[in-house]
Amino acid sequence: MVALVMALASSLAYGAADFLGGLGARKAHVLRTVMVAAPASLLVEVLLWPFLGASFAPATLAWGAASGAASAAAFLLLYRTLAIGPMNVLSPVTALVSAMLPVAVGLLQGERLGAAGLVGLPLALAAVVLVSAGPGVRGARPSGRALLLAFGAGAAIALQLVCLHQAPDDSGVGPLLVGRATASALTLAAAAMLHRRLGPERPAYAMSAAAGALDSIANLLFLLAARGGELGVVAVIVALYPAGTVLLARRVLGERLQRSQLAGLGAAAAAVALLALA
Repeated sequence: MVALVMALASSLAYGAADFLGGLGARKAHVLRTVMVAAPASLLVEVLLWPFLGASFAPATLAWGAASGAASAAAFLLLYRTLAIGPMNVLSPVTALVSAMLPVAVGLLQGERLGAAGLVGLPLALAAVVLVSAGPGVRGARPSGRALLLAFGAGAAIALQLVCLHQAPDDSGVGPLLVGRATASALTLAAAAMLHRRLGPERPAYAMSAAAGALDSIANLLFLLAARGGELGVVAVIVALYPAGTVLLARRVLGERLQRSQLAGLGAAAAAVALLALA
């Protein structure tokens, strides 16, 4: 049950982070947004280090660095995705893709679900699809490019989660620290190489930093949940984060909620209840 609560909290934090990051990327080049978000995320991990501890065994360094590289790609792809298309469609597409790889890895590693889990898992995936159904602002539909970016972002997020899960259980926040340091270094290096293409617009500093901090908290909660529960179940619950993004987009941007999306929110609640029983 503790793992379930942490996974739900991680989902909410991811949803809020994606909303703020996508909104911030509409004000300036996405790399400028990530240049603020990634170091802010690293700062949160550094502040948590004295309280949660960390070890840096070779396996921690390797999996942490791999998760960081995937995280940098996820930051760039996701924020760009949400900046160029309707959030209430693209965020759920990304989440659905991000859930599939961890589920497959969990099953290959021998995870098994009871009857409630066998119903709850596909119901959760269906909930993500239902939440994604419907037009955005003024009936806007995502472009093919936006959908392609959404799939890429989902794959990068999935890879990041799987790498974090593979790190040793006794490593504390070590893999998160290594991952965030790697992501920050890659982001700043990319920004330095492409600085002439970034344009003169300044990023929304507070919004971008808040997105990075929330993403860091979401990663920590996922890591703790995955260490205490099954990867497949935790990843699917975390993948329900578009519900938070969609509701924020509805509240702040006026993106409309369709009946199917409301049904998706209800299905998500039912799926979480079933997975709790599992």
